[in-house]
Amino acid sequence: MADTASSGSTSREVSEKGWLVLKQYVIDNKIKAGLWFTRLLTMMFTISYVIPIFGNVYNIYYKALMSHAATSALRLHQRLPNVQFSREFLGMLLLEDSCHYLFYSIIFLYVPPVTIVLVPIFIFAMLHFFSFSLTLLDCLGHNSWWAMRLVISLVEFQSYNILRFCALSEIIILPFTVLLVFTGRVGLLTPIIYYQFLKMRLASQRNAFTRNMFHEIRGLLSTVSKKPAMPDILRKVIEGFLSLTQQMAPVPQ
Repeated sequence: MADTASSGSTSREVSEKGWLVLKQYVIDNKIKAGLWFTRLLTMMFTISYVIPIFGNVYNIYYKALMSHAATSALRLHQRLPNVQFSREFLGMLLLEDSCHYLFYSIIFLYVPPVTIVLVPIFIFAMLHFFSFSLTLLDCLGHNSWWAMRLVISLVEFQSYNILRFCALSEIIILPFTVLLVFTGRVGLLTPIIYYQFLKMRLASQRNAFTRNMFHEIRGLLSTVSKKPAMPDILRKVIEGFLSLTQQMAPVPQ
């Protein structure tokens, strides 16, 4: 009995120490903790929009975009803390992925809800949320919350395929917004502005997935258009598309 009580007391002390370590880590890394929280909100709002259990789904959609905008703004502050009013700083700003996605959130805050728009922001929020969650779990102890660790491991194991899917969704949204113009759901400016966003994503220095996926799609379309069975009208449409997007395609990495 004494051994059992001693073991229970030791386990409780280890748990309390873990929570104190976690608390101190969060205090020392306020911006990272803030990013973790805003990403959690993005995930919750996206799931609530797709599976409408409570609240107004229309408002929830925009809350997902706003929470992602907050994440992007915080991340941008983390990457470029010293704001300067110069051309050099503007150039650095436009190279940041967080700036791209702040721009992305602003684009779709002013158009009616489109479900596919939430796909990239949910994926990025999920990947970064789980990555930082693992760090927080390590503060509690390397054997704590094993079920959560298993989920995180599965997500990280599939991160390559998940990021490829995210890149594909970024690209697909452009022609989708063009179709929405013809249905009257968005204005003509939306695909034009999104085109500029996609160009920034293709030139990203930190994330080559969109650029590589873009070249894969172009290569696939080029192969399909050269098949003898391809009707001339479709071949001309594909060749026109390839010619139109030629200037958008930086060298793949």
